[in-house]
Amino acid sequence: MAVTAHSSEHPRQDAPRNAIETVFRIESPRLIAGVARIVRDVGIAEELAQDALVAALEQWPKTGVPDNPGAWLTTTAKRRAIDLVRRRERYARKLEEMGRDLETAPPHVDEPADSVDPDHIDDDLLRLVFTACHPVLSAEARIALTLRLLGGLTTAEIARAMLVPEATVAQRVVRAKRTLAAKGVAFEVPYGADREARLGSVLEVIYLIFNEGYAATAGDDWLRPSLCEDALRLARVLAGLMPREAEVHGLAALLELQTSRAAARTGPKGEPVLLADQDRRHWNRPLIRRGFAALARARAVSTGGPGPYELQAAIAACHANAASYEETDWPQIAALYGLLAARTPSPVIELNRAVAVSMASGPAQALRLVDALADEPALKDYHLLPSVRADLLARLGRGAEARAEFERAAGLARNVRERELLLGRAEECG
Repeated sequence: MAVTAHSSEHPRQDAPRNAIETVFRIESPRLIAGVARIVRDVGIAEELAQDALVAALEQWPKTGVPDNPGAWLTTTAKRRAIDLVRRRERYARKLEEMGRDLETAPPHVDEPADSVDPDHIDDDLLRLVFTACHPVLSAEARIALTLRLLGGLTTAEIARAMLVPEATVAQRVVRAKRTLAAKGVAFEVPYGADREARLGSVLEVIYLIFNEGYAATAGDDWLRPSLCEDALRLARVLAGLMPREAEVHGLAALLELQTSRAAARTGPKGEPVLLADQDRRHWNRPLIRRGFAALARARAVSTGGPGPYELQAAIAACHANAASYEETDWPQIAALYGLLAARTPSPVIELNRAVAVSMASGPAQALRLVDALADEPALKDYHLLPSVRADLLARLGRGAEARAEFERAAGLARNVRERELLLGRAEECG
């Protein structure tokens, strides 16, 4: 039943606004993708999606939240898109094909939930990803734009994910949309060599979206499941579209295996639960089996050695195979991280390798690896660097130093739950 707003009561005034913000955050990628299919311009599609949000802010406090708010926003945005297309004579035929049903519908009628075709939505999202990853854009711009349009991430969240200033991300997004419009980039899934050229960026973007959902960089929640679900769905769609691409299957395997641990990663109050403390009975076995199957497909079609996503999936498989944290094959994981670092050198990968080395060979050796990363510019404000160092110091019995590092990590963390966890660990150091 719709929630009716009354102007004299602030809590009821807030209810529609909160509902609008929540629904828009969830629905915006699908909304933008569906509108972009009509107007063929992702920048204009985002503007029309924002127009639908403004209309909701104006109307829902008076009329109440619709039974199907996502469909209301979609109908409103698409109707405005068709109005725009109508004013463009060269799109008259496309208007006739795509706008007939919406033009005859009553204004702002809720579409029934079962009227939405999931495959159609997936196609639109896939087109949106490949459009945002067009080679006319720089690699950094492709990632930033797709995270914004598909993931619904804010500029601050994208900046954190990419380890760059917020102003840089904002400039990249604006310039990327202008470039796509100026070049007349088609809103479509490419084929042949063009598709191969864009695949690397597409995989990287999907992975970053998943990571933001798996461990949110900011806010009150540790997890953002909707982002993980979108990323996993897109990875599965890509795997079906490109069955001979090993890295597509590698990414799908990685996301399946990572998602399998989601239920065990938070406690009763939403607090983070570290891998060592997770109850593995809560790991999702069907997802683990899917992950193993995808990894087997990646290996079956792989040529020239495993790629980065296949290697990361192999690391996740080691965790999934272990009955406990202590029984994990840490030497194998450390070796896999060594291969990954050689394939795609990165200070973040080196930091992860140090964690595996600490379990395989002891904290002292790992601490030397971590200290070697202290001057890496990309890790300057990365809270996991002092967090890992603090854990190693604690295991070496250097409690006062460990406490200071945990507190420094908490000061850099922007996620409330993560900050609380780090401060709690600092307290444990006495």
